[in-house]
Amino acid sequence: MKTRAAACPSCGGPVEFRVSTSLVTVCPFCRCVVARGDKSVADHGRVSDLVETTSPIELGSTGAFHGHGFEVIGRVQYHHPAGGTWDEWYLSFSSGKPGWLAEAQGKRYLTFEKKLKARINLPDHDSLTPGHQITLGGRGAFTVGEVGVATTGSAEGEIPWPFLPDRPHRFADLHTDKGGFATLDYNASPVRLFLGQEVSLAEIGISSGGWTGEDPEDAIRRITALSLNCPHCGGALELKAPDQTQRVGCPHCNSLLECAHGKLQYLQSLDTRRVKPKIPLGSVGTINGVEYTVIGFMERFAVWQETTFPWTEYLLYSADAEFRWLVCNKKHWSFVEPVAPHEASRSQTQARYKGQEFKLYDRGNAHVRYVVGEFYWKVSVGDTVETADFINPPQMLSFELSNDGNNSELNVSLGTYMTVEELNEVFRLKIADEPLGVGTIQPRPNTEGVYPLWMLFVVTISVIYFTLDRLMLKNVDTGFLLIMLGLISIIPGGTMLYLSNFEVQRWADSDHSPYSRD
Repeated sequence: MKTRAAACPSCGGPVEFRVSTSLVTVCPFCRCVVARGDKSVADHGRVSDLVETTSPIELGSTGAFHGHGFEVIGRVQYHHPAGGTWDEWYLSFSSGKPGWLAEAQGKRYLTFEKKLKARINLPDHDSLTPGHQITLGGRGAFTVGEVGVATTGSAEGEIPWPFLPDRPHRFADLHTDKGGFATLDYNASPVRLFLGQEVSLAEIGISSGGWTGEDPEDAIRRITALSLNCPHCGGALELKAPDQTQRVGCPHCNSLLECAHGKLQYLQSLDTRRVKPKIPLGSVGTINGVEYTVIGFMERFAVWQETTFPWTEYLLYSADAEFRWLVCNKKHWSFVEPVAPHEASRSQTQARYKGQEFKLYDRGNAHVRYVVGEFYWKVSVGDTVETADFINPPQMLSFELSNDGNNSELNVSLGTYMTVEELNEVFRLKIADEPLGVGTIQPRPNTEGVYPLWMLFVVTISVIYFTLDRLMLKNVDTGFLLIMLGLISIIPGGTMLYLSNFEVQRWADSDHSPYSRD
C-alpha cells in the first residue's frame, strides 16, 4: 500500500497516513491532530502529552492473531472517571481488517467492530446497570461489568475516526460466561459494538518492540519510586507506583492528597484517630510466586443491627502493574484477587465460581473510614459501595457495586484464607495477634485422625470385653458394658458437637445464618 503523505498545517512537518482507513494522525513534531480531506488536511488542534505507562507495546509493534499478522499504527488514551488512564491501540491487520487492543490494570482485550442488526434494541446508556444481562442477537447473553463516561486524553499515530481531546466518551463493558468481551460505544448513533476477548502478549504474538526495534519485554518502562513532599505539611513522601497512583494518604499529617502524574494537591484532612497498619507500608513479600509491595492501607466498616463491624485492607502492587489485597477481619487474614464478572454468577442466596457453590453470608454497604498510602483510584473517606459476600470456606466470593454518578462498576473478587504464620513468613514479620473467635472463611479443624482413633478404641474395648467374658465370668456385668459403650460414643459425639459449634460461631454475625432459629 502506498503511504499518503502531507505537510502538517500547524508546523509544516511531514505527516503520513500509512493505512487508507485512517482519518486522523498526530503530528510527531508539534502534537497537532491532523485530519485527512479529499485534497487537503485540516488542523484539529493539539493534544497533550501522553501519560507515561509501563506498556511494552508501542507504535510499530507487530504480532499475529489467528494466523493474521498486524502492526500497531495508532493509540488513544482515555481518562477513567474514577481516576487513572487506559490505552487503546489501533491495529492494522494484513487482512485489511482493523482491530483495537485495550490495556487496563494489567489486562488486555482485543476487539473488532461488529455491525449490530437493526432488530437488536440496546438499552440507553443511562439505564444500564452492572450485573444485568444484555442479549446481542445470536452472539448470546452478556453481563454488564462497567458503565461510565470517560474523557478522551491524548493520542499518537493514526486513528480511524476524528479524534478530539477532552471529549466525553460514553461506554459500557460487557462479559460472557465463555470468556468473551464486548464494548458498546455510545458516542455515535447508532451505537457501535466492539467484540472480542481477553488476550495475553504471548497469544497475540507481539515479538518486536516497534519502530525502535526493541524487544517488548526490554522496552518495558519500569517506573522507579518517586520522592515528593506533602503540600500540606511538607513531609517527605515516596510513591511506589507513580504512574498508577490517584490518591495519597499522608502518614505525617493525615491529609488526603490528589495525585495527578506525580503532582500532589491537598484535598482534605482525615480523621485524627490513626489506625496503625500491622504490615508496614513498603513491605515486600512473595505470594503465589509473585512479588508484591504494600503501598496502601485503609479501614472500612459496615453497620448491622446498629453495631459497627470494622476491618482493614492492604493494597498490594506488583511490577506488572497488577493489584491485589490483603484483608484483615477480627485478626483473620485473606489474600484477595480480582475475578472477571462473567466468571461468577449469583442469586439472592447463592453464588457460583468455577463449579464451586458459595452461600450468602451478608450483604449491605461498606464505608471507607481511614486511608494512608497510595491508591489507584480516587478514594475518599466516606466512599460507600454495595456489597454481597458469599462463602465456601476457605474462600469468599465478594461482589461490590460502586456508583458515583459518572461511573458504575461491578467488581468481583475471591478471597482465600491465610494464617498468621503464613503472613509472617511472606513478609518476614512477627505478628503475634491471635485470631478472635472463628473467622468467616477459616477452614474447619482437621478431624481426619479422630475417627481412626475412635475405631481403634472400639476394637480395644471389644477385645477387653470378650476376654473378660471368656476368662473370668460367663456373663460380664451389664453396667460395665454400658460404661464402655458410653466411652465409645464420647469421641465421635464430642467431635460432631465441636464441629457444629464451630460452624455456629462462624455464622454468628450473619443475618443469613443457616443456624438461625427464626
